[in-house]
Amino acid sequence: MGELTGRKVLLITVGAFGVIIGVNVFMAAKAIGTFPGLEVKNSYVASQTFDEDRAAQESLGWTLTAAYEPGRLRLEFRDSEGLPVEVASMKATVGRPTMSVDDITPDFRELSGIYYAPMDLAPGKWMVLLEAYADDGTRFHQRIDLFVRG
Repeated sequence: MGELTGRKVLLITVGAFGVIIGVNVFMAAKAIGTFPGLEVKNSYVASQTFDEDRAAQESLGWTLTAAYEPGRLRLEFRDSEGLPVEVASMKATVGRPTMSVDDITPDFRELSGIYYAPMDLAPGKWMVLLEAYADDGTRFHQRIDLFVRG
């Protein structure tokens, strides 16, 4: 094996730190490239109306359930009495929580108070960012986490 010299210790140390730094740079580049890191464009502006927006949404009394069935996503809005709610308009983004590459903007169709969108989701964790409006213009928004079994 030979004698352990100062030169060998230096090479081992430089090699070890080189691997660590290389892996860190690679992981940082992948993280930045796959996840935008934004929930809102300007958090200060969003915070100015947060309490009013929350109170308006809570006054609707809506609850939302989401489920993925093979080949389609199902959303069901209910009012405070448990009756189906028809929304005036709705938009959603379905994607992975950690990257925006797989984001989908589904087109929902209403059938008996339940909203369906055709889509095929791969196994794993997904999220639905939903924004719906009541007839009076009140905004309802929610993030729902889904887990698709493989």
